[in-house]
Amino acid sequence: MLAEIRGPSPMENYEMASRKLQKNAAGGGRETTGARRKHLLPAAPITRNIPFMSLRNELENSGSWLFRHRSYLPLLMIPVFFLCLSTFNYLGQSHALNEAWQVFCLLVSFLGLAVRIITVGRAPLGTSGRNTREQVANTLNTTGIYSIVRHPLYLGNYLIMIGFALWPHLWWLVVLTSCIYALYYERIMLAEEAFLRKQFGDTFEKWSAQTPAFLPRFSSWKPSPIPFCWRTVAQREYNAFFLIIAVFFLFDLIGDSIAEKSFHLSWIWFGVLLAGFLIFAVLRTLKKRTRLLHVEGR
Repeated sequence: MLAEIRGPSPMENYEMASRKLQKNAAGGGRETTGARRKHLLPAAPITRNIPFMSLRNELENSGSWLFRHRSYLPLLMIPVFFLCLSTFNYLGQSHALNEAWQVFCLLVSFLGLAVRIITVGRAPLGTSGRNTREQVANTLNTTGIYSIVRHPLYLGNYLIMIGFALWPHLWWLVVLTSCIYALYYERIMLAEEAFLRKQFGDTFEKWSAQTPAFLPRFSSWKPSPIPFCWRTVAQREYNAFFLIIAVFFLFDLIGDSIAEKSFHLSWIWFGVLLAGFLIFAVLRTLKKRTRLLHVEGR
């Protein structure tokens, strides 16, 4: 960036003016009031914003890299969750109470999936997609769920991960997950918003000033003119649906086996896993080998 600057920099202008003033003072000559004003030393240029801009660019660059790998990097947290089950015991030493806690955790993760479904179901072509190579936005979404929060998909992802983190009932794991998530997605959000700012200019600035980035403001809701489409949801969200079911099945299998000190398979969870896999396999086949889930313009 600095190599592209033409002419003397503000600091160089400041130094030249300083040397000129010192030379005049050494000459002992008297100057008129107008001349003294002409050679008054200018204020030192403020350069403290330069490091800030460099830091911002660095964050945006790292966010672009994370954006390209966002489908896989968050999954690295799942082994951490499994490691936390090494000392697992039933909540309150009660299997029934622990089962209720598991249902609560599952509902939190499915709430995150519901947020994703609401977002994807009304997304126009070229937005809210799973593209990873580069930023894509044919239009700026400002209605529906995007009228109350700027990054609803990442909010949904966070709720899914928090459901996982709650399972071992370790408070510090929830805090750790939240901190890692904030550091990770903050950079992706910066990169996305830098792209949207270039793409849509004042329209983006006005929308972003009125809409919170992550915590929804429900009073700002504006209905979306785009009809909800279940076929779009089915072709985009079957991976997340099966991931939730598979992770909770393994949590239950490993956790119960550790607590009981012997292999323990819940047939209920096993049935849920089989049903989830069947739905996953059907939807994946329909997407990859047919056009039944394809919707023109979506």
